[in-house]
Amino acid sequence: QVQLVESGGGLVQAGGSLRLSCAASGRTVSSSPMGWFRQAPGKEREFVAAVTWNGGSTRYADSVRGRFTISRDTAKNTMYLQMNSLKPEDTAVYYCAAGPYSNSARNYNYWGQGTQVTVSS
Repeated sequence: QVQLVESGGGLVQAGGSLRLSCAASGRTVSSSPMGWFRQAPGKEREFVAAVTWNGGSTRYADSVRGRFTISRDTAKNTMYLQMNSLKPEDTAVYYCAAGPYSNSARNYNYWGQGTQVTVSS
């Protein structure tokens, strides 16, 4: 059984920073690529970033590249998303997911419950 639990969301002013964490449990997740997605009200869930099982490769959505950094600590079975220079349009519920190394939400097998990020202008 794989469990993913996000934390670190909150309210921040534009230009500020937040770090999201995703604690993973389950024997398969440590060898699985993982990703971050987000969903704003009235919009579809969209890809944010993904990382391979050992952190060796990463990919980002164009909208966050250069501002967000994805990483993982395999010893702690935890993935992170460092978000800098936040903008109001980054406001969304952020989800972590485990599955293949993909930009498509439909390819991921396991999901967390989500954490709210709100950026005020």
